Amino acid sequence: MEPATIPHPARILVDADACPVKDEIYRVAWRVGVPVTIVSNQHLRVPQHPLVTRVVVSDGFDAADDWIAKAADARSIVVTADILLADRCLKVGATVLAPTGKPFTTASIGGAIATRAIMADLRAGGDQLGGPPPFAKADRSRFLSALDAALAKLAKH
Repeated sequence: MEPATIPHPARILVDADACPVKDEIYRVAWRVGVPVTIVSNQHLRVPQHPLVTRVVVSDGFDAADDWIAKAADARSIVVTADILLADRCLKVGATVLAPTGKPFTTASIGGAIATRAIMADLRAGGDQLGGPPPFAKADRSRFLSALDAALAKLAKH
């Protein structure tokens, strides 16, 4: 399918170091005609395409998060699993999606931050906690649906 001829008003910013849906993001970007910026602490292979830009930041603590938070605005869709980065991006009006397709919203972010803090306290106390469930095919499908919906919403504005 040919990419859209009219530039899409949105852009996608990806917290890319551990993002499992980069290939899906590229395919959607090419189909819709939306630019994508892949932000990472290390050199990642990205397709040679005019809609895809790679930004490699220093390996400093939160360097990728800081770059994304500074670049995000109301026409950005940020893809990240990082709750604190999601909070920073929501505060500037960005749409934020987890790689599982779960949207972060201003209504849900407070609870997510509180849960994150509780889990960190439990781990610090020596409790053995399981990690998140493995990334599944259903997560990939849910992400694609959520990304399409977010792009459609931003295209209307």
